[in-house]
This record gives sequence, structure tokens and C-alpha cells, in this order.
Amino acid sequence: MLFHLQQLEAARVKATEALLAARVPGGHWEGELSSSALSTATAVTALAVRHKAKAGASEPETAVALSAIDAGWRWLAQHANADGGWGDTVLSVSNISTTTLCWAAFGAAPGAEEKFRPAVEGAARWLTHAAGGTEPERLVPAILRRYGKDRTFSVPILTMSALAGRLGQGREAWRRVRALPFELAACPHQWFAALRLPVVSYALPALIAIGQARHHHLPTRNPITRLLRNATRTRTLRILSEIQPASGGFLEATPLTSFVAMSLAGSGLPEHEVTRRCVGFLLASQRRDGSWPIDTNLATWLTTMAVDALEGVEERALVAQWLLDQQHRDEHPYTHAAPGGWAWTNLSGGVPDADDTAGAIIALKRIAHCRLPIADWPDGTAKPEAQSGFLSAAEAGVRWLLGVQNRDGGMPTFCRGWGALPFDRSSADITAHAIRGWLAWTDALPARLRTRVLGAVRAAVGFLARAQQPDGSWVPLWFGNQHVADDQNPTYGTARVLCALAELVERAEVRNPLVATLFNSGVNWLVKNQNADGGWGGSLDAPSSVEETALAVSALAAWPRSNVPAAAEALERGVFWLIQSVECSAWTQPAPIGFYFAKLWYHERLYPMIFTVAALNAARRALGEGGEPG
Repeated sequence: MLFHLQQLEAARVKATEALLAARVPGGHWEGELSSSALSTATAVTALAVRHKAKAGASEPETAVALSAIDAGWRWLAQHANADGGWGDTVLSVSNISTTTLCWAAFGAAPGAEEKFRPAVEGAARWLTHAAGGTEPERLVPAILRRYGKDRTFSVPILTMSALAGRLGQGREAWRRVRALPFELAACPHQWFAALRLPVVSYALPALIAIGQARHHHLPTRNPITRLLRNATRTRTLRILSEIQPASGGFLEATPLTSFVAMSLAGSGLPEHEVTRRCVGFLLASQRRDGSWPIDTNLATWLTTMAVDALEGVEERALVAQWLLDQQHRDEHPYTHAAPGGWAWTNLSGGVPDADDTAGAIIALKRIAHCRLPIADWPDGTAKPEAQSGFLSAAEAGVRWLLGVQNRDGGMPTFCRGWGALPFDRSSADITAHAIRGWLAWTDALPARLRTRVLGAVRAAVGFLARAQQPDGSWVPLWFGNQHVADDQNPTYGTARVLCALAELVERAEVRNPLVATLFNSGVNWLVKNQNADGGWGGSLDAPSSVEETALAVSALAAWPRSNVPAAAEALERGVFWLIQSVECSAWTQPAPIGFYFAKLWYHERLYPMIFTVAALNAARRALGEGGEPG
């Protein structure tokens, strides 16, 4: 054996104490998202476009905006990669989307190109190498090729480039920006799935604002469409105002909020209430170093994962009440999601989604098993899993997940049946998470609801069988790896699915021989894709990371009795890799494996900590006294 169980225990205790110490005073976890060059570029441009368009601004307001713009430019110039381009995070390789946006940001206001000439010239060299040149006729096709038929991000990039003067002047520039049918936002929301919009469900604010900017600068020649868009302009602006959260930040996301602000300001609406609230959000969310993160925080997501990872949580009642308070109890004004779901954040810009709802009900069950004294529970009852606060919240979450399950048995992120574009289609990682959420509460549910859940689980297993790749892996939706082909991360996807399948293997009510077959083929893929150093990256030979190694260890430890002969050895080597990382204090270094909306990379400070604690706890449960899987 590569390590003593005492080493495992020491590493587990150290990691657990560090994770518990990372809580905020309220008892939950907020974490810290990476600063983002893409977010910084879009925020700077939004502020610059509005400043340029706004007449008669007061001196204090002007000074604040100009200071924020200059600080953002300086951060960008200081954090360009050695090749002249930018990635989404300071740990990311350069990509054409972020480099184009950063290059455009330096053209958004007079004087920036001269002041930051080395950064601008470096970006131009990188774009010339990647796209053949910075001329619109070369750059625009390169952007469009990257995203294909999905216009969710390609059109915003080109819109910002046009507003910053990078696509030429006047109407000629706007001919390179594809029109978006913003008038469709005036239709009843029940029609959206049937309309097959060219953007994903969460991008409705961008559809409205960017569509209006393009219409303002270059109206369509079709008289009927032009008349329809003119007629619906006020109505769609009112919808935009109605769905804007109290914070001013759409989805708490800097890029989306920035695109809305610059589009409205650049089309004659710098003082519109939506624009002003967007700008307020941007100014409030800039960091001291001049940068912006991709989103404000992932507090709910991190808290649910931390609770699931820990063997026990101090101040559990406080965490429980906090989680209960995050449940959405009304129809969401943005996506019209039914009551009962959870978002990724506790802030007003969050939108209920399947991944976070599954995580929340799993966490509530984990807390319910802690058996606190009666007085410590929110409702003061002796059986937490049966008490009204927990069970009613869990039932609502279970029903919410049932309501968004697609016909193929899989789970989308936000909305059922919207389409085949990213985040609206079924995905393996979210489906696996939903299975775990349903199973956590099955025994406590009313008989009729329990029957529905078991049927949904069987359908979800069928989807996972169809989604499994020929090599035995599963590809996730919300996580990737910049060292793997197509930026995919089969290690993350396979590990998440295996953890769900492990819980199904011995459940008699959903027993299916297919589950063990799927599980063993997934384990076999993990074993074959372990790196020589004992860790895992996104796939074989991708650099090992703490997050991916921990996920693989958790999966291999979830059901140690798999019939893959080399699985036990792979588990041992993976645990040893993690122990060494904890001992040398390298285990807290995050990797950019997160995919945000439209495949925007990020890393989160707490991901390696949470995943390591989960893995070491799973390893301790799997390894017997003699160090063998048991």
C-alpha cells in the first residue's frame, strides 16, 4: 500500500478543517470566482459606450466611471498572456473570443490604444495568427465558425466589436452583425420553446437589447419586419425592465449585464432605467485590482456541495435554514420556472436550475441525518426528515425536477423542451445529479409521488445509457478542460455519473442489470485514463488537477466492488496523489475547469477544497482496516 491509513486520516482532517474555516459568518460558503479578462473587457466597454453616449453627466458620476474604465484597461494590459492574447482566466490559454473582446475594449474610448499600445499590438498579432488578420472580413467569419448555429455569444461579440469601432464605421459595420428577432420576446413565454429561438433560454435580455441595437443602427429592409420591430420596441424594453433583478445584474453575470448596458447605451438609451441599473451593478462589482469576475458568487452551489462532501457540519441548523431560505417559492419572472427550485446563488439575479435544485435537496437530506437536538431544528421536531420544513422543501424540489425532465429522460439546465442548443438540452452530469436528489428522499415521499420518481429514475438511466460514449465515458455540460479535444472533460462527467449509478446498484425498487454494466464500463474508462503520476486530468495525459483527481477518487470509492480488476489499485494511487497534495499544501490551487454560460472558462477557489474533502471521506469509507477496498 502506498500510504498508511493514518496519513489518509491526517490529510482528511486537515482538509476538513480548512473547508470549515472557509465559511462566511452566516455559516454557509461563498467562495471566490476567478477574475475574468472577458468580464473585464465587456464591463469596461459598457461603461465607455455609456459615457460616450451620455450628455450632461454630473462630475462625480463621470469621475467614478472614468476611474473604473481606466482600472479595467490597466488590469487587462497587465494580464495578457505571453503570446499577446487573453484567456478567460489568468490560468487559461488564449482564445479568439476573449482576445477579440479585449482588443475591442481598448478601442471603445479615445486615448486607450495609445496609452496601452503594447497590449493592443500584442492582441492584433495574436488575432492575425488565429484568424488571418484583424480586418472584419477575416475576424467575423472566424468568430462565427467558433459558435456555429448558436448565436448566443457570437452576436454579442460582434455587437461589442461594432460599438467599439472594430468592424468599420456606420452601417457597414452593422452589416456584419446578424440581426436577432427581439420582437419575439413580446410573444407569450409559453411559445418560446416552439419558436426555436437562435439563442438559449437564459439569453433573453441579450436577445432584446442586442436585437434593438442592431435594429437601431441598421433596420431591416423588409417593411413588415421593420414595422413589427418598431411596434414592439417599447413592449420588449418593458419586459427587459420587468425581468431585471434588484441587483441590476442579469443572472448576476458581468458579461450578460455588460452586453445589455452597452447595447442600450449605444442605441440612444444611455439613461434608460435598465441601462442605469446595469451600470450600477457593474460599478458595484468591480474588484479592487480593476477586474471583474464572471459572476458574483456561486454561494448556493458551493454550500450544497460542501454539505454533501463533509461527514458532519458544525452549526448545521444554521446552514439548514439558510438553504431553506434560498428556495424559490414563486414563479420566476425571468424563466417562468415553477416554485420549488434553487439557483446557484443567494442573490437576486439567480435563476432556478436543475443542478442546484438537486444539490440542495441532497444537502438537506445530509443535514437531516445529523440528528441534532430537537431545539436546534427550524421546526423543533424530533425527526428532521419528516418535519414540515425539510420534507415540504424536499417534496417541492423533487416535483420541480420532475417538471423539467425532458422526454428523452435526461435533465436540462433551466427549461424543459426548449431545444438542442447548449444548456437547454439534456446532459449527463445534471441527469446524474437529479437521480441522486430523487433517491435521497424517495423513502420519505408519499406513495404516488414516489412512484413518479421511480419512473423518472428509470427514464434517466435510459438517457445515461444512450449518452455514454463508445469508450465508456460521459461528457458533462458545465465543466471542461482546455487541454482536451473540443474543450471537453470526460473525467468530470464520468465521475459524476458513476456516483449516481453507485447509489442505484443496490436499490431493489430500481434494480436494473444495465446499471452495473454502465458503472463498470465507466470505471474501466477512469482506470485507463489515470495519468502516470496517479492523478487525473480531463482525460489521459491532460495535466493532473486536484479537482479532477478528487472527482475520480470519489467515483472509484463510491462502489468499490466493481468487477474492474485494476480499480482498487487506481483508487489507491489516486488517494496517494491527493494525500501528497494536501501534505505539500498544493491542494488548494484551483484549475480553470469550469464552463460558465457560452463556454466561458472560470475557476473557483473552493472547488479543489470541496472536492478533496469529498474524495478523502469517500476513500476512508471505502478502505477497510487493512487498507483494502471493503
